[in-house]
Amino acid sequence: MPIDHHSNQIEGLTSPYNDASAVTPSDTVDLENVTRALYVGHQGTVKVTMLGGAVVTFKMSKNELLQIRVTRVWSTDTTSTDIVALW
Repeated sequence: MPIDHHSNQIEGLTSPYNDASAVTPSDTVDLENVTRALYVGHQGTVKVTMLGGAVVTFKMSKNELLQIRVTRVWSTDTTSTDIVALW
């Protein structure tokens, strides 16, 4: 098992990401974990519910990292693909 030399450090919003998961956009199901960022592999739009409850749509470029805290990625109005949740 690899040694984590930083395991005693306090984790914060600016710390490196510890985990990731591919996102399947859904109009009815929230993400399992609140994100600290979304990676978007292909250009298009991403509609999300922010942690505070606002629903917004972002125009995304290819291979873009969007550092936002979201609870849902909607299938309606999301045209980007290869979305990865990071936390």
